[in-house]
Amino acid sequence: MTHISPPEQQVLNEDDKTKIVITSLLCMFLAALDQTIIVSAYFLTATAVTPLYGKLADLKGRRPVLYAGVGIFVAGSLISALAPSMAVLIAGRALQGLGGGGLMALVQTIIGDVAPPRERGKYMVYIAGIWATASIAGPVLGGVLAEYVHWSAIFWLNLPLGALAVGLSLKPLSKLPNIRRDHKLDILGALMIIVATLLFLLALTLGGHTYPWSSALILGMLVVSAATFILFAWYQFQPAEPLLPPRIFGNKVIALTSTTAFLATAGMFGLSVYYPVYLQLIEGFGASAAGLALLGPMLGSVAGSSISARILRKGRHYKRLPMIGSLMSLVSLAVVGLLVGNVSFWVIEVLAFLTAFGQGTLFPVGTVMVQNAADPRDLGTATGAYTFVRSLGSVVAIAVLGAIVGSVGIGDHISAGALDPAAREGAIAAFRSLFFAAAVAQLMSLILLARVEEHPLRGRTPPPVED
Repeated sequence: MTHISPPEQQVLNEDDKTKIVITSLLCMFLAALDQTIIVSAYFLTATAVTPLYGKLADLKGRRPVLYAGVGIFVAGSLISALAPSMAVLIAGRALQGLGGGGLMALVQTIIGDVAPPRERGKYMVYIAGIWATASIAGPVLGGVLAEYVHWSAIFWLNLPLGALAVGLSLKPLSKLPNIRRDHKLDILGALMIIVATLLFLLALTLGGHTYPWSSALILGMLVVSAATFILFAWYQFQPAEPLLPPRIFGNKVIALTSTTAFLATAGMFGLSVYYPVYLQLIEGFGASAAGLALLGPMLGSVAGSSISARILRKGRHYKRLPMIGSLMSLVSLAVVGLLVGNVSFWVIEVLAFLTAFGQGTLFPVGTVMVQNAADPRDLGTATGAYTFVRSLGSVVAIAVLGAIVGSVGIGDHISAGALDPAAREGAIAAFRSLFFAAAVAQLMSLILLARVEEHPLRGRTPPPVED
C-alpha cells in the first residue's frame, strides 16, 4: 500500500515548483562540484549506490533520502578535510560518493514529481546550468584553493554549502507529497549490485595501469563481478519488491533509452577526458590552456540541452532533435579522427563544440523518456537505474579508450607535455583510433535511439494509491 500524508496533498503553483527545483538543484550542485575533484574513490562508490537511492526514494519518500545523502556527503567532506594520510582521504572521498551518488538521481526524481514529462522542458535549463557551473568551478576552484589556501579547503567548503542547500530547501520541499510504501528494502539485492559494481569498476580502474589486464587479480574481479551481476538478475525475480524490478528494464522504452545513453556517454567521455590530453601532447598546450579548451564543448553541451528543453516544452516529436544531435556528434567525432594532428586547434575546437552540442540534446530527453515510460510508483527506481547505466558507460569508456591511448605508451609523455617526432606519429594514430571508437559508440547509440518509440508525454496524474 502507498501512503500519502493528507495534509501534504496540495496543488503546487508555478512559484512552488520553481523553488522546489532550484533548491533541489543546490543539493545536486554539491555532488556535481566535487565529482570533478580527486575522482576515483568518489566515482566508484557514487556509481555503485545510485540504484539503491532510487529505490529508497520510492519506498521511504524523497526528502528523508535526499537529506540523508547530503548528510553522508558532508560527513565524507569532513573526514577528507581532516585526513592525516592518503588512505583516510580516500576513505573520506569514498564516503562522499556514498552520499553524493544518489543526489543526481534523487533531484531528477523530485523534478519528475513536480513537473510531469509534458512540463519538464522549462526546468532542463536549470539542470544544464548547474552542470556547466560545476564543470568550470570544480577544477578551477579546486586548483585555486589548493594553491593559495590549502588542499583541505576544497572539502571544508562543502560544510557551509551543504548547510545552505538543506536550509534553503526545507520549506519548498515540505510541499512535496510525502509518499511512502509499505515494503522492505531488498537489502540482499542492494548488496549484490554494490559488490558487483565495485568489483567491475575497480577492475576497469586498475587494469592496464596498476596491474596487467591478464593478471589473476583483474581477471578474478571481472569473473566474480560478472557472476554476481548474473546472480543479482536472477534474484530480482524472487522478492516481493526487488531493488530493480524486472518490469523496469522489461519496458522497451526504458531498456533502449538506457542502452542509448550508455553508448552516447562513451562518446562524450572520449572527448571530455582525452581531448585535453590530445592538446597537450599533439598541439603542445600547457595543462591550464588544455583545460580551458574544454570551455567550447561545455558550452556546446549546455546549448544543446537548452534547445532540447525548448523542444520538450512543445511536447511533440521530442525525439527529432536528439536524433539530429546524435548524428551531428557521430559525424564530428569521425571528422576529428580523420583530421587529428593535421589541422589547427580552432578546427578541432569547433568540431568538439558540435560533438558536445549533439550529445547535449540527448541526455535531458533521455531522462524524460525514461520517466515518461515508467510507472509513477517506480519513478525514483527507474531514474536511479537510468543514471546508474549512464555512469557505467562513462567508466567503461574511460577504461576502453584509455587502453587504446595507453597502447603506445602515451602515459609516459603526459607530464613532459611534448613528444619527439616518432612518438608523435604513434600518438596521432592512437588518438585517431580513440575518436573513431567513440564515433562507433555514437553510431550504435543513434541506431538504438531510432528504435525508441516516441510516446506522447504524460501530463499531471494523481499519485498511486495501491501497489
